[in-house]
Amino acid sequence: MQENIIIVDEFDNQIWVWEKMEVHEKALLHRAFSILVFNSKWELMLQQRDLSKYHSGWLWTNTCCSHPRENETLENAIHRRLQEEMWFDTELTKKTQFIYKAVLDKWLTEHEYLHVYKWFYDDEPKLNREEAMDYRWISTNDLKLDIQKNKQNYTAWFYKIVNEHFDELFGN
Repeated sequence: MQENIIIVDEFDNQIWVWEKMEVHEKALLHRAFSILVFNSKWELMLQQRDLSKYHSGWLWTNTCCSHPRENETLENAIHRRLQEEMWFDTELTKKTQFIYKAVLDKWLTEHEYLHVYKWFYDDEPKLNREEAMDYRWISTNDLKLDIQKNKQNYTAWFYKIVNEHFDELFGN
């Protein structure tokens, strides 16, 4: 089944809707979101992307990430994908947004207007094995050290989130 995602301008205004794989092949700017879920010990829930993902398989990344569908609000999309990928839902608060571009594997490029959400959850997820092959909780200090030493083990967008937005997103 073809999946369409929202192409935007540099102000996140919708321009049109286009097929997801073509968007990533042509490096078109599109709307996306990333979710950071922490527990009460301020550990972040990471997911390891399934090997079958269309890009960045096996890499560790933030709790959940995706694209809203046409005519779907960001609010609805973040809760839908968190439930689809990790089989739980929680309150989420938008913390920041930014544009980035990163060349990926399989000749694809992410060029996203990325909305980042954050909240807390103390239970364990039930993974959708088509999306995530593993998860783990990691302290923010350990994450910052590991992502600097082992950049190749993390997705490009998550590296950018940690490297460029650490203070605003990972502090108490």
